[in-house]
Amino acid sequence: MAGLEELASSVPRLHMRGISKVFGATKALESVQLSVALGEVHGLVGENGAGKSTLMKILSGALAADSGEMFLDGTRYRPQSPLDARLSGIGMIYQELSLASHLTVEENIVLGLEPRRFGLMLRKEIRRRAVDALRELDHPEINPDIKVQRLSVGAQQIVEIARSLSSGCKILILDEPTSSLAQQDVGRLFQLIRRLKRQGQSIVYISHFLEEVKAVTDRITVLRDGQVAGSGNTAEISIQEMVRMMVGRTVEQLYPRSQRSKGEPVLEAKDLKGSPLPVSASLSLCRGEVLGIAGLVGAGRTELLKSLFGLNRVLEGSLRIGMYTGPASPVTRWLQGTGFLSEDRKAEGVALRLSLSDNMTLCCLRRFGPCGLVFPSRMRNASTRWIQELDIRCKGPMQQIQALSGGNQQKVALGRLLLHDADLLLLDEPTRGIDVKSKALIYKIIDELASGLSPSQTQPKSILMVSSYLPELLGVCDRIAVMCRGILGRAKPVSEWTEHDLMLEATGQGRCA
Repeated sequence: MAGLEELASSVPRLHMRGISKVFGATKALESVQLSVALGEVHGLVGENGAGKSTLMKILSGALAADSGEMFLDGTRYRPQSPLDARLSGIGMIYQELSLASHLTVEENIVLGLEPRRFGLMLRKEIRRRAVDALRELDHPEINPDIKVQRLSVGAQQIVEIARSLSSGCKILILDEPTSSLAQQDVGRLFQLIRRLKRQGQSIVYISHFLEEVKAVTDRITVLRDGQVAGSGNTAEISIQEMVRMMVGRTVEQLYPRSQRSKGEPVLEAKDLKGSPLPVSASLSLCRGEVLGIAGLVGAGRTELLKSLFGLNRVLEGSLRIGMYTGPASPVTRWLQGTGFLSEDRKAEGVALRLSLSDNMTLCCLRRFGPCGLVFPSRMRNASTRWIQELDIRCKGPMQQIQALSGGNQQKVALGRLLLHDADLLLLDEPTRGIDVKSKALIYKIIDELASGLSPSQTQPKSILMVSSYLPELLGVCDRIAVMCRGILGRAKPVSEWTEHDLMLEATGQGRCA
């Protein structure tokens, strides 16, 4: 260990110096410095558009820097392609895993670097490399013969890390590695990161979850507008200080809470059973209230919201939304004043090939012309207002939404509900995969909607919100209920919950045990 410490203190495993990159008139990076020591977990944080992805694409060979230098173990490093970077020891694990789902685990681990002789693949050598890589990660239970598409997201992530290690990885880059993981898989990933660190592996950890950054990294670098806004030992930098460096201003309170007046019940469900989930759910949501639903992935939280909105079948139980009773179709729910925000932004939340204007107005086209006609100018005017109010970074209402960052796409999806003036909002993971500044804005919007402070509304809204991020639920909601194995527990005031209590309930150590 002394040898590792001596090397780490003398020559950084990675040193990036004066890295700059320009796209047209946009300075994506300007004289960025980044050093990662041997056996160090280095956090890279910043809001969407800060330059994190561009910097890592330069490191991983996907982009070339306009200026600057990079060194690996003191030797100049200038990759010509992603494969060149991989052969040099750079392992990039993207948020959207890049595995070939139709191939087996062992085929994915050696993909692109298959051992061959006389043009034929050496199957025994492929198996040996796969088994060795999985054993090194302490996951020998993963079958090398199974197709990747049959594995859980957590297991697929292990396979991708194994692929990097099998090719001689020196720097492992993890981009938002926990965004799609269940809580138990997050814990296993952190254990793996600490084990790799003890073995001398260097890791760059990118995440919007600042609590995770505090828990798992040794040092951090904060990017803002393409420049380094600050860096230092993680233990010496508070989360509030990280946020200040990221957004350029002090954020005294990430979760605003205005005075809320609880009104009449807007949503009431009793012994609701869906197909295939929930098993049983009873809840009541009043006007001017934010009710949070906690629970593990797969517990039935999303299925509950989809059953309420009409996307999933309701098999049993009673349901009342406003003055309407019983199940209804999604179209009917929209007309009744209920809006739904999906957790799957790309597949269900937005239409990627359509414009911002089209996405925002899809559910209320009748407003923009008579007798079935639609006037694009009216659509643009309506969406422009919400683009300004939600601070959506775009070229204008006619820009394709697929060109926007994840945070701005999420704002568009939320803007659709606001433009529709939905009275009851069903929000499923509303801040998943977006940066701190965008999260803060969405928290502010939720608070204004529930408090009736938004200039466009005549009365407070009712919000039912699912989230896997416990600090978010505790900061935003008035009451929280926990779903475990398809059963929704009793909602209690936020003051009666802690993160520990919520996790006990979610994992079945409380009422579900």
